[in-house]
Amino acid sequence: MAKHSPPHHDKKKRLGASPEQVSESAMGESGLVVRNFGQTLEIEDETGKLHRCSARKKIVALVCGDKVVWQATSAAEGVVLALQPRQTLLVRPDSHGDLKPVAANVSQLLVVTAPRASARADPAAEDDDMLDTALIDRYLIAAELSRLRAVIVINKVDLLTQEARNRAARLMAIYQTIGYRVLFTCATQNQGIAELVTILQDHTSVFCGPSGVGKSSLVQSLLPDQEIRIGELSSATGAGRHTTTLATLYHLPHGGNLIDSPGVRDFGLWHADPAEIAQGFVEFQPYTQSCRFANCSHLTEPGCAVQQAIETGGISAMRLKSYRRIIESLQG
Repeated sequence: MAKHSPPHHDKKKRLGASPEQVSESAMGESGLVVRNFGQTLEIEDETGKLHRCSARKKIVALVCGDKVVWQATSAAEGVVLALQPRQTLLVRPDSHGDLKPVAANVSQLLVVTAPRASARADPAAEDDDMLDTALIDRYLIAAELSRLRAVIVINKVDLLTQEARNRAARLMAIYQTIGYRVLFTCATQNQGIAELVTILQDHTSVFCGPSGVGKSSLVQSLLPDQEIRIGELSSATGAGRHTTTLATLYHLPHGGNLIDSPGVRDFGLWHADPAEIAQGFVEFQPYTQSCRFANCSHLTEPGCAVQQAIETGGISAMRLKSYRRIIESLQG
């Protein structure tokens, strides 16, 4: 998987912390941001106690997973004095193209999705109608650009007939072939949860995916003692209502941390250029150096090794089509 950061944005500025900020606040205590209320933060101290804190104005926007230096102002409240250096930062662009932080110091991104209702019971549906692979691909690119391990989680498999399950499995085999781990789950019937627990151990993970795919239900199955609001699908639109209004970091009982962030219906990649989008398709990498032109966009150029790999089976036609659609959306 590609290990690099998005361009056109200063990395130190994007990661947020400077040694000077930390050193000038040396009298404070170390803490971890475990919940973001917008204007205030919930900080966990080194003993596990929680404190409601505000942050100094000069500090960049803080997110769950951030390690900070803070100082108590009362028994349960305090102020964040400085941000400690981030190891990784998951970001997503807003409508203006500015990068907004989602979670910090994450090592793993779980792309959660569910079969499309229109294709679940349709015996004539094509394999690639089963899941929103375009959105999956965007999240995978985001994971690559953020240097995160990615796992694809197909939830709500209890809604599938065996034939539909087979179609979904064939589709996901494309991703497994190029190295992504794929897990089929059903939170309500405890399917795949034991394997999910194992995947989450020794990582700080974040769930990403559109509303209505069951992210909150999965979190509830992992943390049955926590109060997680479970949403219902809107009967009018078929789209999920947003049930997670706050980003929260949970310590998992079997090891690892999980950051549950608000659902994202789409994942823009306006900050990335075509070369980076191509790098986000990991199976392209063995071929890109063999293209006739060094700046090949893998669209229509002659002598494109990526296009030729379709004929040899080295690259899936579905994935190349997805790449081209993403490029077109950036150029439009």
